[in-house]
Amino acid sequence: MAGSAQSYKGSPYVWGGTTPGGWDCSGFTQYVYAQNGIDLPRTAAAQGAAGTPTSNPQPGDLVIQNGGGHVGIYLGNGQMISALNPGQGTQVHPVSAMSVDYYATFA
Repeated sequence: MAGSAQSYKGSPYVWGGTTPGGWDCSGFTQYVYAQNGIDLPRTAAAQGAAGTPTSNPQPGDLVIQNGGGHVGIYLGNGQMISALNPGQGTQVHPVSAMSVDYYATFA
């Protein structure tokens, strides 16, 4: 999961988008998870709620941030990848860049 997520680094951010040609944070996670055989709901909050909260995140788990308003994929070592905004697109960044609500696993 984490490896396939990183292959989309640099893809553009488009609000409401759901493909590598342009996606928002939950469109990105939904797409990557689908490529790995897991169907996720469309919104960040619903995606987190569909998983099992974990205090021991593993690479590939979802990172739910900003009150359920942002989601990304945990890469390990305090790093994650997510579709951030139109100016930054999809990139690897520290989990600490935003407040973390919880991690969700689908293992």
